[in-house]
Amino acid sequence: MHSLDTVVDLSRWQFAATVLYHFIFVPLTLGLSMLLATIETVYVITGRAIYRQMTLFWSKLFAINFALGVATGLTMEFQFGTNWSTYSHYVGDIFGAPLAIEGLMAFFLESTMVGLMLFGWGKLSRGKHLLVTYMVALGSNLSALWILIANGYMQSPVGSTFNPATMRMELTSFSNLVFNPDAQAKFVHTSIAGYLTAAMFVLGISAFYMLRKRHIELAKRSFRVAALFGIFASIAVICLGDALGFINGADQPTKLAAMEGLWKTAPAPAGFNLIAWPNQAEQKNEFELQIPYLLTPLVTHSFTESIPGVDALEKQAAQRIRNGIPALVALKTLREHPNDAAALAQFNAHKADLGYARLVQRYAPDVSNATGAQIQKAAADSIPPVAPVFWSFRIMVAAAFLMLGFLILAVNYSLRGTIVDKRWFLKVAPWMIPVPFIANEAGWLVAELGRQPWTVYEQLPTWISASTHSVGYMIFSLTGFVLLYSIFIVIEMYLMVKYIRLGPDDDGHGAIESATQTRVSQWSEA
Repeated sequence: MHSLDTVVDLSRWQFAATVLYHFIFVPLTLGLSMLLATIETVYVITGRAIYRQMTLFWSKLFAINFALGVATGLTMEFQFGTNWSTYSHYVGDIFGAPLAIEGLMAFFLESTMVGLMLFGWGKLSRGKHLLVTYMVALGSNLSALWILIANGYMQSPVGSTFNPATMRMELTSFSNLVFNPDAQAKFVHTSIAGYLTAAMFVLGISAFYMLRKRHIELAKRSFRVAALFGIFASIAVICLGDALGFINGADQPTKLAAMEGLWKTAPAPAGFNLIAWPNQAEQKNEFELQIPYLLTPLVTHSFTESIPGVDALEKQAAQRIRNGIPALVALKTLREHPNDAAALAQFNAHKADLGYARLVQRYAPDVSNATGAQIQKAAADSIPPVAPVFWSFRIMVAAAFLMLGFLILAVNYSLRGTIVDKRWFLKVAPWMIPVPFIANEAGWLVAELGRQPWTVYEQLPTWISASTHSVGYMIFSLTGFVLLYSIFIVIEMYLMVKYIRLGPDDDGHGAIESATQTRVSQWSEA
């Protein structure tokens, strides 16, 4: 059991490292694609060359980020087969569908159009090139949609049922899978977080140029577009975060309890823990600074609805484990005797809690003889790690409000035309670039750590989902991934810094266009 636990933990660390690295690139790709489409639209409408120069420059940085994002993303999907084979067998028919559509529909569209966007200048008309840029943005966002539909199933497994004959989850409603409220809310929230990331990225680099009095016209216009783009994105990401929290409160009460450090079920309206130090071993907060009466309206949008704490959720989990044990026992019988009507009836009566019975299987392989202590231990496992979820959530929220305040000032200074004179603000702006990236990573931790101990919420525990690799293999694989992806990050930073320092004046497209115009003029005169 110890070896199995180690393999599972190392598999989790490897997947987490892969996703955290990958998620550095994804939000910027989502946001920059939309920002590029916005800037190029202004160019097509006005015909002003400065907006063409802006599009060319920011698309160059987009291309660097896109290429490295693809490199980190491809290996992530392979891990479902290599490191999580039980999971892939259990839900592959469902989980694989949106991933396949993402590859065939979104990724192919995006990757094809990126080439036309980057190298189609001078070969396509303005309108056609603008259409290509919008196709890149559409492909990027469709890619996010289908991936988050797949993730949404892990968070809230709708549109499926378990078939005891095949021992797999099977899809019963494709529309329920696609329009899963968790997936749709997460898609909009994640996409707009990407727009905010791109806005802060462009603001920071534009401020860098203005501080050094380089490329002033490009920097001022880029700053203004990004500030306006970002202010709407920051307001939307906060509002949609509230909507996602409302959905999670209904569908994943254990995640909500961890996010709020809520150990005891408090009478409504419950207070909101602004800061606290959760102690999971003793199920209490060592200290807490609480705002009275705020949590209930925030989470339930009412003042009377009760929010279950860890104490109530553990009792509920223990009862569901006991209720699910007959289903797991019946399933064993059905493996040997598929036509056993009594076993099938017993399974159908208790199958809603089958996943919970698998939690205690970790401690009692023969679940029919599980003791009260083992059931209680498994029930305690149903609560995610509270401290990292609690603090990741607060880091994400604090970063969002920090960016909102910063963007309010950015819009004010930009529209008043005083931004160049606000040197203190321009000095702060480049240091704000990492803030949305930190918020994105923290949000991912809330979503995925908060789902534990499940790979598929209430259906398939994480401990049983991994492949049967050796510990040595997993250590070697994890080390290789971390080293490789660290190299990718270094490459990204080197290329970004290099081309930001070069600036738009050193863009080869501009030089080629200028030389071409000179030759045309000479030929006309001749």
